[in-house]
Amino acid sequence: MAFGQPSGPPATARQLRDLTALVEAAGHTDFRDARGPLGLTQRQAGGRFTQDEAVALIARLEAEAEAGGATGDDDAAPAAPVAPRRTSPRPRATRSDAGAGAGAGAGAGAGAGAKPTTLAEQLERVPERLLVAELRRRGWRLVPPSPES
Repeated sequence: MAFGQPSGPPATARQLRDLTALVEAAGHTDFRDARGPLGLTQRQAGGRFTQDEAVALIARLEAEAEAGGATGDDDAAPAAPVAPRRTSPRPRATRSDAGAGAGAGAGAGAGAGAKPTTLAEQLERVPERLLVAELRRRGWRLVPPSPES
């Protein structure tokens, strides 16, 4: 099998229509918008699914819709990805990511031992010396904040 090729027959037009409707019902504009929250691969974010992947994602989205409708919990954590995803050795964040979730989702899923839900919340837990070292490694020049008087 060639690199990046699907491992089965492509999804049918009906499956793609059903997937599109379910993704939109889940609050996303398209597959690309749903890539991160649903754990889609780059190929899937482009709307290319195998029949098996489409069946699995349809079942998952229908189950989440039923569970969300029964409990009214729209802030539920995303389920496991449809297909296994490769992870890079170190996550990459863009400058826009740091401010994007600063207030969004704060307190969402807050419970005993809840994991931070936004990048901003995760960065708050990182020691300053590590942040400084990483930014300098990326070529940033940093000026320490002035002491408040």
